Amino acid sequence: MYSSRYLFKPFRAPTLYSLARPTLGTGRGFRTTAPAAIRVSELIKNDHRELEDQYNRILSAKTNDEKERWQNQFTWELARHSIGEELVVYPQMEKVLDNGKTMADHDRHEHQIVKEDLYKFQGLQPDDPEFITTLKTLWANLAEHIKEEETQDLPALEHVLSDSDSDSMARSFGRTKKFIPTRSHPAAPDKPPYETVAGLMSAPMDRLGDLLRKFPD
Repeated sequence: MYSSRYLFKPFRAPTLYSLARPTLGTGRGFRTTAPAAIRVSELIKNDHRELEDQYNRILSAKTNDEKERWQNQFTWELARHSIGEELVVYPQMEKVLDNGKTMADHDRHEHQIVKEDLYKFQGLQPDDPEFITTLKTLWANLAEHIKEEETQDLPALEHVLSDSDSDSMARSFGRTKKFIPTRSHPAAPDKPPYETVAGLMSAPMDRLGDLLRKFPD
């Protein structure tokens, strides 16, 4: 069972209740202690490791049903992760780093390539001859982006953020991922506020579609 990693809550397929009222806590009761602090780079790297695991799960799946379940999980995670970065992380890079705008624009360009790859992949059936080829192309582009982000962008950002600012960003990133699309929409804007509006319009339809999709047990 795999998680979105925000507050380490286990992932479950969306329900009608969660569409109307996403759960933000880890348990069913009230908190008795403050949540542990986490840096935004840790949260993003956690997502990256989950995406890599899901990619490998698709490749190693023994049946088309298993491939489809992990395809949906991978799509769900990558779509939310990408838009979450564009809404929360990249604007902050532009704000606090001297070359932040250049870095953010470069990352958005790489995201656009990945979104187009994901859009094609999410529409393929596991028995399609292009299924694995498309996935490997997608991952090659995504892996290069992840490498640059983890070795250049995130260290530069963390260098200028206080512990509390990084923790606040991490929580904003996690909250944002609960309300944005779960499928790739490469034609949508990639900057706020227009991306925020487009996301709020697309997310309900994506999440309704998720109710009919199969996910890992």
